[in-house]
Amino acid sequence: MKTLCPYGTHRVIDPKGVLPQAANIIDNDMTCLDNEMKIDVDTLNIDSASFRQIKDACDHDENKMKDMIMAIVAKQGKMQNPVTKSGGMLIGTVGVVGKDFHDKAIKAGMKVATLVSLSLTPLVIEEILSINMTNEQVRIKGQAIVFDSGVYAVIPDDLDEKLVLAALDVAGAPAQTAQLAKEGDTVLIIGATGKSGLLCAYQAKKSVGKTGRVIALVNNQEKKDLLEELGYADDIIIASALDATDVFEKVKTITDGQLVDLTINVVNVMNTEMTSILATKDHGTVYFFSMATSFTKAALGAEGIGKDVLMIIGNGYAEGHADFTLRIMRESKELRALFTKRYVA
Repeated sequence: MKTLCPYGTHRVIDPKGVLPQAANIIDNDMTCLDNEMKIDVDTLNIDSASFRQIKDACDHDENKMKDMIMAIVAKQGKMQNPVTKSGGMLIGTVGVVGKDFHDKAIKAGMKVATLVSLSLTPLVIEEILSINMTNEQVRIKGQAIVFDSGVYAVIPDDLDEKLVLAALDVAGAPAQTAQLAKEGDTVLIIGATGKSGLLCAYQAKKSVGKTGRVIALVNNQEKKDLLEELGYADDIIIASALDATDVFEKVKTITDGQLVDLTINVVNVMNTEMTSILATKDHGTVYFFSMATSFTKAALGAEGIGKDVLMIIGNGYAEGHADFTLRIMRESKELRALFTKRYVA
């Protein structure tokens, strides 16, 4: 008889001995085992870095993207982009709850959003109904399995489920921003108008208070105008996150050479590690929430320029992060309206 593991190792096919996220192939048989929960899936929220890579690889052709996503899941048993290694999350209705599943309050018929990555979630896609090219949401007919260690949130009655899906996809970022940004800090947010960037900017502005400063980096005037309207940044830089020295000089000018205490990187493109590191003062902190981050480039790059900064890899999970992020959605009418416009339509 198969020994069931709360972390799902009983579903790992290749290579043996690793956890499901690190596995190349997992078992996506949709028989719900005793310590699992089965979900009838409505929507996948592909993480931003993965979605961009797939869209670019398919020349922005929706049918080609459908074929690529279907092929990834068919081969691996999960939605893990083979290039970025990242996944996303899903929303659906609880179908079956195993008798030994840890949460005795969860029942069939409840609408939930998973708070664990698709890169470790056993998934079957019967059909892709549509792909929203602007907000990374993929409507499907399919099923998924949540392991006993899995984290999820029941969809609240007062918020649209698509809005909840978008917000919870990046819930770790604003929750950890609240832990990292202190009163009086100068904070740089790279990629400040994406969903994680907006949530982080909102929270950073609250956390640093009147004596602190939030600097936002965006790549065009339209995004600058949006941030100015929202009022989430004290200074806004228009520049490419790929141009480390240009951003460094602009941040240096704004801060009178002091640089920033905390940099939050939430962009979905590669090669922005040194931009983050250069802009941060010695003994400051760089928080890499972007799935496009390279540990090697960050570690060796900081060493190469003699920069003593604390570098934190963003964890998609933080204690209480779902409630924290949904509280922001309820607290900020402007942010809720913007997310509704982007992700509910």
